[in-house]
Amino acid sequence: MSLPSFVHDVAWAFAEWVNEESYKFAATGKADYPLAAPEGGKEPLRAEYSAFTMGSEHEMYQDSSFGIPAIYLNDWADRYIHTNFDSAANIDPTKLKRAAFIGAASGYYLASEPLGFPLAEVNFGQLFRSMEVERRLKQVKDSDETILKRQFLEGENRVVESLPHAPGSQIAWGEFKFQTILPLRIINSEKLDRKPATGDGLLKFKRKAEPKGPLAVFGYDYFADHAKAAGVATLKLLSYEGLWGSGDEYVYEVLNLADGKRNGQEIRDAVSAEYGPVPLELVVEYLKALEKIGVVEQVK
Repeated sequence: MSLPSFVHDVAWAFAEWVNEESYKFAATGKADYPLAAPEGGKEPLRAEYSAFTMGSEHEMYQDSSFGIPAIYLNDWADRYIHTNFDSAANIDPTKLKRAAFIGAASGYYLASEPLGFPLAEVNFGQLFRSMEVERRLKQVKDSDETILKRQFLEGENRVVESLPHAPGSQIAWGEFKFQTILPLRIINSEKLDRKPATGDGLLKFKRKAEPKGPLAVFGYDYFADHAKAAGVATLKLLSYEGLWGSGDEYVYEVLNLADGKRNGQEIRDAVSAEYGPVPLELVVEYLKALEKIGVVEQVK
């Protein structure tokens, strides 16, 4: 949620097209573009739209140090991954061909001039995101429903703003005017005003220029490596289990959201909408720990 972009909706448009073409081929034996390798499987692709998930190199690009929207494709669950059977011989050439096509077609489209205005793709992606919000609204308390709705609308505003050659009209969540995207069922006439921040919730932190990239990568954890020397005790956020995410995800995104503009309460609300409600004090405790090890600085 720290990096909303139309790029992901473009990738999904190509993935959904491959879903349709490969299904025709699997069902009838004929399709204009079956995208099946001669030595690979002939079943349809069953690509699913997904929110941001961690676990691969895309984390580096989408980290706030760089802020580059990245398309992440994964085949999960993979019974061979990280085992001695994780070899080229056990990769389905058809799956590889389809993944390569989605990535290459998306890259080609995004690099094209003029790019155009993929509003229809954003509308389609927004429907998937709104359905997920609807599902999550049933799992939280009333006080967090407003936060989920507001964060969703603010995120969709930023998706529209990321569009190239976007017209001047955009979502206005305060007035609920939708001129460039479809109206959503979750929006009604209720006010989605933000609860005023108090105490530590008013604190603002800004990420420093160094170090760049996520603090935790395969085989190394910058935070753990520097916390002890800085006198930082074990933090509760690192082991926190939310409704839709856990410690590693919370801390990754808290750092991404520390831009010097959002205060602690706003960062807490954003990660709560993404991974599940989390106490403000855990978020602020982590931000203060990041300040101690020199990763962020407090904005006065």
